[in-house]
Amino acid sequence: MAWAPDYATLAEAKHFVRVDDSDDDVEIQLALTAASRAVDRATNRQFGQSAAPEDRFYTAAWDQKLRRWVIPIDDLMTVSGLTVHYDTDGSGDYADMIDEYQLRPVNAAANGRPWTEIVVLPASSVTPGGTEGGVEVHGTFGWSAVPATIKQATLLQTSRLLSRRDSPFGVAGSPENGSELRLLPKLDPDVALTVRPYYRWWGAA
Repeated sequence: MAWAPDYATLAEAKHFVRVDDSDDDVEIQLALTAASRAVDRATNRQFGQSAAPEDRFYTAAWDQKLRRWVIPIDDLMTVSGLTVHYDTDGSGDYADMIDEYQLRPVNAAANGRPWTEIVVLPASSVTPGGTEGGVEVHGTFGWSAVPATIKQATLLQTSRLLSRRDSPFGVAGSPENGSELRLLPKLDPDVALTVRPYYRWWGAA
């Protein structure tokens, strides 16, 4: 899986909108991609995964309540190959390893959700400061699978976008029979309701 992919396949989208030919494949694929990115914006995150482990850089912040340094990170669902280093002297080589930390939320894995923070424990031999981009995290970021709820929301939004072809001026229905309806330029209300639990508040650098 790639970072920020389409959250359903073309075949799934065609089945959802009840299309059984290939005449509109290009338009359906474009709508599917646009719907996937709309879900990203609505949730303030994405649901793909980096293809391989990579380095990403974050800024630690002191949490007064925990009395710990906390590092907000991109969504993370695997600890395979995970390492955390800090650039102690500002040289850019990130040579000092943070060796004692806790991934949070603590029950994320049990709930099928990603970790979003690294909390540095007092036992760590290296303690970060608040240097911007001073923490290097090496790992495979993102979601290991697209949640079914996100896929369903994407298909619903794809259908909504495709319906705009028949209402180019943003108006559906007919004034003659009293069914005229203006399509507002916003996320489908059912989609917004469906993805709301996945919204992320975060401040990763």
